[in-house]
Formats: sequence, C-alpha cells, structure tokens
Amino acid sequence: MDKAPLLKEIIESRRSIFPKSYTGENIEDAVLEDILNSANFAPQHKRTKPWRFKVFRGEEKTQLGQHLADIYRSTVSPEGFLEKKFVDISEKISKSNAVIAICVNFSGLVPEWEEIAATAMAVQNMYLTCTVNNVGSYWSTPGMINHLQGFLGLEENQKCIGLFYLGKI
Repeated sequence: MDKAPLLKEIIESRRSIFPKSYTGENIEDAVLEDILNSANFAPQHKRTKPWRFKVFRGEEKTQLGQHLADIYRSTVSPEGFLEKKFVDISEKISKSNAVIAICVNFSGLVPEWEEIAATAMAVQNMYLTCTVNNVGSYWSTPGMINHLQGFLGLEENQKCIGLFYLGKI
C-alpha cells in the first residue's frame, strides 16, 4: 500500500484554524493524548526532547485567559489600550477547548536554535495529528507570553514560545 498520497493529503490540508471557528464540542481525552504524543516523534539532537507543554482546560483555561487579559491591561499604555483586544483575549481562550503553552527547555547540550527548531517540529506533528482528528488548531505568539514565566512555573532555562489553541471543527 502506497502511503505517500495519504501523507501528502494530510500535509496539504493542514491549516491554522482560529477559535471563532470551533464548535464548542469537547476534544476527547484520547485524541488530546494522541496530539500530545505525536510531539515525541519530532527529530531532535542528542535526544533532549526540549519541548514542554502545559495543557489548560476547564477552570485552568479560564484562569489563563484572565491572566493574559491582566497582562495586557498592565503592560499597555492607557493611550494604547483597546477594550476590544482586552475582551478578545479571554474570548479566544473561552472558545477553545484546550490551550497548550508551548515551552522550550534549553538543555545546554546543543545550540538553543536547535532546541527551538525541535520544539517547532514537535508542534508541526501536533498540527498534523489535529488535522486527521478534525481538531482545529493554531499557534499564537502574543507578546504577553514573555510575562508567563512565573504563571507557568518555568525554570530559568525554560521559555514559553507560544500558545497552541485547539477546538473541534
């Protein structure tokens, strides 16, 4: 059986799908596990597995949304503050069934760019697994992620490089 056409179809149908298009249905735990597990098959140098993911669902997801909105309010000048953006932050999170903080653990064994590249490949595997499971997803890198170190409990050698939003489509 030639699997190349199927792989090509999956790769070509991968899209970033935003929370406004999510149905609100729950992503089954087994599907979320498959999405996360697919990351473990990304190539990486010296087997460092530098990706670290924190999954937010339910009340934790609501707290993340509130925390991000608070960061926005406290880091934007009063002249630059937009009420619509403030509301959109929490709304985007509430429309998602899960939000995953994408973090990198810098091992010191390889150049940092390799750890970031490996993490990006892990996320690509997650994107492809979302595609075959009819789960919409997209990777966002708002400036607010630079203020999440404490909230996420990251160590000094770790950094959040984005948020991965997921929802049924």
